[in-house]
Amino acid sequence: MKVEQLSCALGAELTGVNLADAARDDGLFAAIRAELLRHKVLFLRDQDISRADHVAFARRFGELEGHPVAGSDPEHPGLVRIYKSPEQPNDRYENSWHTDATWRESPPMGAVLRCVECPPVGGDTMWANMALAYAQLPQHVKDLIAPLRARHSIEATFGAAMPIEKRLALRAMYPDPEHPVVRTHPETSEKVLFVNGFVTHFTNFHTPANVRVGQDYTQGRTQLLDYLISQAAIPEYQVRWRWKPNSVAIWDNRATQHYAVMDYGPCHRKMERAGIMGDKPF
Repeated sequence: MKVEQLSCALGAELTGVNLADAARDDGLFAAIRAELLRHKVLFLRDQDISRADHVAFARRFGELEGHPVAGSDPEHPGLVRIYKSPEQPNDRYENSWHTDATWRESPPMGAVLRCVECPPVGGDTMWANMALAYAQLPQHVKDLIAPLRARHSIEATFGAAMPIEKRLALRAMYPDPEHPVVRTHPETSEKVLFVNGFVTHFTNFHTPANVRVGQDYTQGRTQLLDYLISQAAIPEYQVRWRWKPNSVAIWDNRATQHYAVMDYGPCHRKMERAGIMGDKPF
């Protein structure tokens, strides 16, 4: 296995390895996991593997989970199908910068995403190193956000376009959890800026230390939250990957955000993702 670093911030491409083999080879899998902790997102080309092998490799990291809105492959639970097509004009948008499923009490540890079909040009995905984003914050901002916690919501994001009954039912299934604004990576002990497009508000900002009068409450917290969420968009923290069929990305969801770029015309973009269960942020 050869490892080529792709940016100064994060990301490396692996060559000379097949993920179907890694699903069965303890030593090879351990080497890949070590590189994932080091680079936070790994990329591979020419992975013409079966869905069963895709799931088997991802499950080496932990149990898999489905998605309440995106469809999963019926024969491979936990393999979520992210399919975009010209026949679905209302589903052409992609997303904001986000960390997967932080609307769960225990967000995913990571994911293994494989490209089935993609546009000839466009449809790239970008990742941002949120440990680096935290490290680069001014010290007074680090001091301010150290005790803060934030609410994450599936209702306000995936549920926003649903009829009210379905939206409220979705929230009942997945009540908005509260996570620390700065989490500690459970394996590397890095501090990670942990706010993204699923965050609606801070839950403990309105204290005498932060708020002088009532009007300051809304402005102060909103400006700070917008500032923190915007850190993922800084190019120096990013890597960008151009997809080809049978390309794979493996990322550490605890330390990164990602963004699927919607810059392609009416064509198919078919991706399959195995999401790996994680632990409660602290």
